[in-house]
Amino acid sequence: MSTVLSLLINILIGSLIFGYAAYALIRHIKKSKSGKCSGCHLEKSCAAHEKSN
Repeated sequence: MSTVLSLLINILIGSLIFGYAAYALIRHIKKSKSGKCSGCHLEKSCAAHEKSN
């Protein structure tokens, strides 16, 4: 019984790790597609952004 429980816990932990990795990768790809400045959290207050417009 304890082997089944530990297997389920390991599968759950592995799924959480891979799920977060996929989420972070997708978020990174979407931000990089939107351009250099729009992917940055300082987009509205950055001096370089103001010069490029």
